Amino acid sequence: MTTKIQTVLLTGKTHTTGSRREGAPHGDDRLDLQLSTPGNAGNDIAFTAIQAHPAAEQLFAGAWSACYTGALGLVAKAKKVTLPSDMSVDIEVDLGKTGSAYFIQARIDVRMPGVAHDVAEAIAQAAHDVCPYSKAVHGNIDVATNIVATDAVAA
Repeated sequence: MTTKIQTVLLTGKTHTTGSRREGAPHGDDRLDLQLSTPGNAGNDIAFTAIQAHPAAEQLFAGAWSACYTGALGLVAKAKKVTLPSDMSVDIEVDLGKTGSAYFIQARIDVRMPGVAHDVAEAIAQAAHDVCPYSKAVHGNIDVATNIVATDAVAA
């Protein structure tokens, strides 16, 4: 059972692109890491532009976003859908309080330009069944997944 946060104390934000090799755009409060996919030859792990003291919420959002982006790719491949090169995932993880208890909650925005909204939504929801981070938090924290409107084609 999840509990609604009454007061947000801190928000960790990440932006992950489909390729993940180009890094994330710079922002005032975003953790900017170049991520790699395990098991791919020539895909060295690199941490670039690391902030001096990233918050745990930023690190969790970054790890989840990398994993979830990979899960989107796996689900799309199984559904024979080609993801656009400019696909992206934004995850925000809030640390907050309700009374004297601390909780986290998350928002996930998925952008798949050129993919029909219903197809993108089906891929995004199915990716939660693949991603270990999504499975770990399922039923434990509030998670809102949104497909951000883009110039998608009709279904």
